[in-house]
Amino acid sequence: MARIARIDTADGPRHIAEDSTGQRRFIDGDLFGDWQISDRAAPADAPLLAPVAPPTIYCIGLNYRKHAQETGAAIPQYPVLFIKARAALHHPEQPILIPTQAPSHKVDYECELAVVIGRRAKNVRAADALDHVLGYTCANDVSARDWQMEWGGGQFCRGKSFDTFCPLGPVLVTADEIPNPNALDIRTVLNGQTVQSANTSDMIFDVPTLIEFLSADCTLEPGSVILTGTPSGVGAARTPPLWMQSGDEVRVEIDGIGVLRNPVAAS
Repeated sequence: MARIARIDTADGPRHIAEDSTGQRRFIDGDLFGDWQISDRAAPADAPLLAPVAPPTIYCIGLNYRKHAQETGAAIPQYPVLFIKARAALHHPEQPILIPTQAPSHKVDYECELAVVIGRRAKNVRAADALDHVLGYTCANDVSARDWQMEWGGGQFCRGKSFDTFCPLGPVLVTADEIPNPNALDIRTVLNGQTVQSANTSDMIFDVPTLIEFLSADCTLEPGSVILTGTPSGVGAARTPPLWMQSGDEVRVEIDGIGVLRNPVAAS
């Protein structure tokens, strides 16, 4: 139905729709209720924001077979869940900040397909799960591996939740345009070099299974985002490791969705 973006305006954030020619028009109504594309043109030069401001950011670890293999981890029996802080949400083209007050020297990239829940979901069966999806966007699950694996007390949230550590965008593609979210090419490009390249068919738990799992006795509110895991090629698994540095540029690319681009800078 649409490619949806969110822009910063003098009246606050507004959702817009982009057509195939690049024309932008404002959206009227509630994106998680009744909405329609208006005939009012939106400014072409307005700064892009993350397409949604999620109430919760659910994240799945070790969800690609080849990624589990490169880390030496066993294939999980159930999805591995952690949650990023809402304050980690970040926008296209804006710099990912390397932590300096809680210093990290092991900041990693992770390209991910992000699922945006469109209507409240609880105890949803996998067969019906995609009916609850508004659409999909690109995500970078930026990770401070030292805080994640060495200094986090066994929990991921610190290393995953620094400010700017969850870029989303540039657009949300509605679910009707992506009938099978587990058939998408996905990659990370760091400073012009492709460092991750896979297809979402390599997921251990596909998108419907993840929604069934996460909604079991737990309500997924509209606007909630699910980061579905990263494929192989992460910096931590390379020899020598490859960490992002101030001055880098990182891109997450998903066919059918677009390119999420961010520079990297010191905080």
